[in-house]
Amino acid sequence: MPAKIRKIIVQTDEVRVEMGRDVQPPVRKALAMAVIENPFAGRYAESLDELTAIGEELGALLGQRCVQALGIEPGQAHSYGKAAIVGEAGELEHAAAILHPKLGAPLRVAVEKGAALVPSSKKIGGLGTAIDVPLGHKDAAYVRSHFDAMEARVADAPRANEIVVAIVVTDSGRPLPRIGGLQVADIQGVDGLR
Repeated sequence: MPAKIRKIIVQTDEVRVEMGRDVQPPVRKALAMAVIENPFAGRYAESLDELTAIGEELGALLGQRCVQALGIEPGQAHSYGKAAIVGEAGELEHAAAILHPKLGAPLRVAVEKGAALVPSSKKIGGLGTAIDVPLGHKDAAYVRSHFDAMEARVADAPRANEIVVAIVVTDSGRPLPRIGGLQVADIQGVDGLR
C-alpha cells in the first residue's frame, strides 16, 4: 500500500561565507521531507511490513527530490542521511521500520552508488519537533570532511497519527574542512569505509 502523504517539503541550504572566508564552491545541502499517515498509530502490530514498503517508496521519492533541488546529476551527490519523527500515537519502532530495511537501496540509486551506510536518527515528538539528520559521505564513511548534519522540522507535524520522514543529500562536505582524514580524491568506494 503506498504512503498516504499529507505534504512534502523541500528546502536547500547554501553556505557561501564561513568565518569571513569565501567558501568556493558553496556548500549545498538539500532536505526533502514527507509527512505521512502512520498506519499503525494507536495499535501494536507484530509485522511492520507496510512501513518497510513505505520506506522503500520514500527513499526513491525523497532522494530524487533532493538531487533535483541541488540541480546536480546523481553521481555528483557527496553525502546523505535519513531521519524520522513519529507522532505520539506511534512508537520508535515505526521509524526504524521505515528507515532501515529498505529505504537505503532506492536512495542509493537516487545518488548513484552509495557504498557507505546511510547515517540515521529517529525520535518521537509532537508538532514542530526538530531532528538533526546526520550526514556522512555516501561512498566512504571515513571521510571526516563530510561528518555533518542538517536540522529538519515541520511546523504542523507530526500530528499524533503521523510520521515525518526526512532525507538530506549534499554536493560537498563541510565549509573549510581541515581536520585531516581520508580525502574525497582518495576514496576507493568498495567497502563503504574507505
